[in-house]
This record gives sequence, structure tokens and C-alpha cells, in this order.
Amino acid sequence: MLGMSSITMSGPEHKQRRAIIHQHLARGIANNFIPEICAIIRQQATLLTKEETFEAHSATAPLALRMISSICFGRGALTRGDEALLVEAVNMVEDDLANSFFKILPDWPWVKIAKNNRFKLAREIMLGVVNRSRRRCKSSSLLQSLEALNLPIEELRDEILMIFLAGHHTTGNAAVWLLYYMAKDKNLTLQLAEEAKRITLDGEIDPQRLVHATLSLNVVKEILRLYPSFYWFSREVKQPLKLGGKKLKKGTTLVVSQWHMQRDPRFWSEPEQFRIDRTYTSAAYLPFGTGPRVCVGMGIGLMELQLICLEFAATYEISLAIETSIDPPKGSVTIVPPKIHLNVKPRVGEFVREVA
Repeated sequence: MLGMSSITMSGPEHKQRRAIIHQHLARGIANNFIPEICAIIRQQATLLTKEETFEAHSATAPLALRMISSICFGRGALTRGDEALLVEAVNMVEDDLANSFFKILPDWPWVKIAKNNRFKLAREIMLGVVNRSRRRCKSSSLLQSLEALNLPIEELRDEILMIFLAGHHTTGNAAVWLLYYMAKDKNLTLQLAEEAKRITLDGEIDPQRLVHATLSLNVVKEILRLYPSFYWFSREVKQPLKLGGKKLKKGTTLVVSQWHMQRDPRFWSEPEQFRIDRTYTSAAYLPFGTGPRVCVGMGIGLMELQLICLEFAATYEISLAIETSIDPPKGSVTIVPPKIHLNVKPRVGEFVREVA
């Protein structure tokens, strides 16, 4: 699905492309990303107040896609129609891809043909969106740096597609749980609103003060502990070694499950409970992976979720539309949240800022 992109490559090319993406994201965190992201979040929240109820993932998925598109390629690189197409294309094939990872028996021929047809259609849709977005990208965007590498057009498109998919799907999933816990705990949301107020200057979150917003950051980290966007990743053994008393041959695939490690009672007290008084320095905390291939967008992902948390808490009241227990998440390529229906309305009383 991602073709020849930095997420699937190894060696010098992987390092070169990763360095360019990292440089673009790291430079922007300290400069102009925060006001832009906050504006996008407020615009989405204002639209949600006009709906009686909304399904959380149907709102957070396009919101996350809009944010990463703006960060990497400039505002307006994706139209609302193209956002919807990308999200739908991901939904079309995610379960098929997940089922293929640990499949023991092959599919029946007609099932395989149907899956291949869905895959081809989804990739055609995605690449069509990429082609249109390239024409709208701003000259100062990440695209300019990627084009300087003189990549073949197919690899350039794959790199853009990787950024769209990896940059939005994980954040969109995590944001659902963020809004859910804010809806469940009114007191927590009020504390977050107070924190937003403390770091707001002239009606906008001050990037220099965001580093002191420890409550919202802990909330985000706890969400990612309980619901890491990916529930496993893998590494290939490059040379024979002994690990945990077992001899492993070259070529062996090791599967590491964040979902299990981050809920393991050996490493966490009350591991199934949502608690924001934890520390996250343990080697058992790895929602973004670890090592040389740790997610290049880790800093941006944390910041986006933190800003969603603060912006919604500052100006809006969030509540569950249906007061019933929810289904558990579904393990697919990512950990897909269940359908959660919410209400959002402007906060009554003292505002951090005016509602748009």
C-alpha cells in the first residue's frame, strides 16, 4: 500500500528521506505549526457544535488528516472531498491487510481476487488524491525538500502517501479516546480548561508556554499507553543471536506488542486504569515504537493530540450522547476505536476565547 517510501526502505536512502522529514517537522514545531493547528481544531469543533450528535472517529480522522496535510504541504493541499476519499480508502482495505499478516491458510481464489480488486481500487483512489494535492502544495512545504532528492515520480507519490496515511490514521484513532475520557470526566476537562487558560496569550495558545502544560501532556501519554495506535510492530533478526535464553536465526521476525507491554502488571500498577499520575520513562512504554525506526512524527503526534485536548477543553463541553458501555477496540493494522457518539457545545460561563 505504501510502495517505495521511507517507512518500507532500509539503508542510506531510508536515512536520507527520514532526515528530511524530521528536519521539516522539528523546525516547524518551534515556529508556526501551533497557531495553524489550533485554528484547524477550532474550525472543526465549531462545526461539531452545529450537529446534534456526532460519531467521534468520523470527526477525528479527517481532522488529523487536515492537520498533517497542513503541516507538511500547506493549508489547502487537500480538499474536504479528497480527505473523505483517503479516509474511505483506508477503511476499505485495512482489515484485509491486517488479516494477511498472520494468516495460516490461503484465501479461496475468489476471495483473493475480491481482496486484490479492493486493494487496487484503494491505491488508485489514494494516488489520485496525492496527484491533486501535489498541484496545490505550497513551495515552502516538505514537498519541495523531497523533490530536491530527484526521486522517481512513483517514489515521490509513495512518500507523500505514506505521510498522509501514517500521519493521520494513528492520531485520528488516539483522538477518539482523548475525547471519550474528557466526556467521561468533567472535572478533568475543567482542569484542562484551566491549563489552557494559563498558557493562552491574546486568545491563542502560546507556543513558548505549551512546554509547561504538563497535565494535558500526561493525559495524552496515558491515552497512548492504554490505546497505542499500533498494537504491535516487528523487527527482523539480521544475524544469529541469543535473546531471553532462545537462539534466534538470521531472518527470524520478532513481533513486539505495545498493547500487551503497556498493560503488563509487571511494569504498571493498575494497568487497566486511566491514571494521569504515572511516569512514562519505562522501556515498556513505546507507543511510537523504538530504536532507529521510532516514528519520525512522534513529536508532532504528541503536539497535535495535546492541542486537541486543550482547544476542546478551553471552549467546549463534551458529553457522551449515549450513556452505555462501549465495545472494545478492534485490532487491525492499527487499533481501531469502536463507534462512540458525542455531543459538543460551547462552554457556559468564562471562556478562554470567543467561539468562532
